[in-house]
Amino acid sequence: MKKHNFSAGPCVLPKSVMEQAAAAVLNFDEGLSLLEISHRSKPFVDVMENARSLALELLGLEGKGYKALFLQGGASTQFLMVALNLLEKRAGYLNSGTWADKAIKEAKIYDDIYEVGSSKSANFNYIPKGYDIPEDYDYFHCTSNNTIFGTQMKSFPKSPVPMVCDMSSDIFSRQLDFSQFDLIYAGAQKNMGPAGTTLVVIKEDILGKVSRKIPSMMDYKTHISKGSMFNTPPVFAVYVSMLTMQWLKDLGGIKAIEEINEKKASLIYSEIDLNPLFKGYAAKEDRSNMNATFTLENENLKETFDAMCLEAGINGINGHRSVGGYRASMYNALSLDSVKALVEIMSELESKA
Repeated sequence: MKKHNFSAGPCVLPKSVMEQAAAAVLNFDEGLSLLEISHRSKPFVDVMENARSLALELLGLEGKGYKALFLQGGASTQFLMVALNLLEKRAGYLNSGTWADKAIKEAKIYDDIYEVGSSKSANFNYIPKGYDIPEDYDYFHCTSNNTIFGTQMKSFPKSPVPMVCDMSSDIFSRQLDFSQFDLIYAGAQKNMGPAGTTLVVIKEDILGKVSRKIPSMMDYKTHISKGSMFNTPPVFAVYVSMLTMQWLKDLGGIKAIEEINEKKASLIYSEIDLNPLFKGYAAKEDRSNMNATFTLENENLKETFDAMCLEAGINGINGHRSVGGYRASMYNALSLDSVKALVEIMSELESKA
């Protein structure tokens, strides 16, 4: 039976990428496995350089003063690294979800952190708007997509200070002017590859402006100078991320995948709105194209719906405990057919009720 993987992460990956990655584990370099070659060997150095180059190419940031890094520690380590490298006096954060909230807590260890806007009182079911970003802030931090709550920033403010964005769950999924951001970070496991590496894209000229001493491992300048090879990199995760980015490039890049993602989102949200058995969680104007969150209006139908999903091979749609209900994560590699399969089950439930 075909499995339809709606897991919020680790993400579904393209079949061709999985096949290439599996082959590389067995034989990557003249009989040696990808998992056992030296990370300093030319074959892997080439992988790292290609991965970094593809990231900038896909984002349209080549030749614009940006560097791409593949680091360890997940996006959660970036909550700390951003503050260490950029925070001198004060910074502004948009609190739009659990991960934004965690980023704020980490940054507060160092200096004054201000929430320019928050939707916490409404359990993050919308994106805050109409906020101001003071010119004396060191930077402004936002989260583009909120996986748990199913909200997504549809536009970004014109920031008078460097703008930092956590794009962990919608990187490479839609066209944006990425040059409006001075630093972007994204854990690989939502839309790019397996868990184990984090992409950081940073404009070099924002660095070196804090007075504190930064530990070598936490200093972006260290990793830039060593080409993401300061310490042993997560070889497999970087390799699969490179394959996924190449897959996306061959598909036609971000423009092509955005069209597919909009079709998937339109299909499921249409069913949520038209089917009286379901109710969307996020405010309509802020609905995420990556994560559709919804609940059953009649909880007595949960057992039936869950059984129907199981029988149809639909996996990973249970909602996060913060919201409950269901969450269909529709990352780049999830096919439109998988979304159609879920929508058919939702429609069938209505006919049975």
